[in-house]
Amino acid sequence: MIATLSGTVSEKLSTILVLDVAGVGYGLNVTTEDYGRLETGGAAKVYVYEHIREQSYDLFGFSQLDTKKLFEQLLGVKNVGPKVALAILDIGSAAAVRGAIAAGDVKLLQSAKGVGKRAAEQVVVELRDKVGAIASDAAEGIVTRPGVNTQDEAVEALISLGYNPQDATAALVDVNPLLSVEERVTLALKRK
Repeated sequence: MIATLSGTVSEKLSTILVLDVAGVGYGLNVTTEDYGRLETGGAAKVYVYEHIREQSYDLFGFSQLDTKKLFEQLLGVKNVGPKVALAILDIGSAAAVRGAIAAGDVKLLQSAKGVGKRAAEQVVVELRDKVGAIASDAAEGIVTRPGVNTQDEAVEALISLGYNPQDATAALVDVNPLLSVEERVTLALKRK
């Protein structure tokens, strides 16, 4: 079993990132966030999930262990395969996805490519209780993307309303942080 790979990003091929480890190039399916973050020629360490089927052997790589764990939880949901799980992770950071699941935000989950209403509802039903505690822990000070503060309840509220994390943060830039969460969200929505 491959748990991690460390090497140099040698190529980016459409949705595949090639990681050169001692002369062997491993093709990894990665999230959009990791694809953008990991630069060609740069060193990288990824946590690996192996998906082995009769006719294929796919590797999924994650720069954060937390994201890999959420990916594995998503795979545990009935009728969710690795491509759908990866698409769900592409809607935002792992903390944002956990927050959407814990809040029952079916519409945000449906925004993932290939995820219909029934699949989104199934994810919420099966994972809401499992990710809720982790989502609240993640909100205690982890900044998952540069410039996005996931401990700000107003940002999380805007994300649950369909904003992406960067837009939610941008909408609140000039809003007084001393106002209540409700007032801040209302002012941010009026700017849209």
